[in-house]
Amino acid sequence: MNIVLIGYRGTGKSVVGELLAARLRMQCIGMDAEIVKRAGMSIPEIVEKYGWKKFRDIESEEARKLAGLDNIVIDTGGGVIERPENIEALKTNSCIFWLKASVDTIVSRIQGDTERPALIAGKTFTEEVTEVLELRNPKYKSSAQFEIDTDDLTPEQVAARVIEIWRQVSS
Repeated sequence: MNIVLIGYRGTGKSVVGELLAARLRMQCIGMDAEIVKRAGMSIPEIVEKYGWKKFRDIESEEARKLAGLDNIVIDTGGGVIERPENIEALKTNSCIFWLKASVDTIVSRIQGDTERPALIAGKTFTEEVTEVLELRNPKYKSSAQFEIDTDDLTPEQVAARVIEIWRQVSS
């Protein structure tokens, strides 16, 4: 059984994913990193050259591929929930955890990130995060089997909670 981490960027998916993989002796696969490797260009370059639809198409292919693997930790991109078929594929052999955080926490964690293009043009960074979260939070909630608020927890504490829950449901 896999562990899938969903949530907006800055909620701790990558750091927690690596901690989980180390503690559980599993491989952690970052979907965005796999997309970059596959496309041979950064996500901003993919979006600039081909648009968001093409990026989402590649992401869906990656979700299907990873769903076919076993005993891995999957660190998804924040928008994986934009297509229901991604979650349906990932749910087949996984326990899905939504790592969530407040707008203030997310902004403080990722304000300097240049690896992702803007999702909404003409907005401040905080306005963008707020608006996107309002749209995505219902999708995260309906996709996840478990939710963990990361605002006041260290990545180690989040990983410990995920492991505790995962062991209960996978045994």
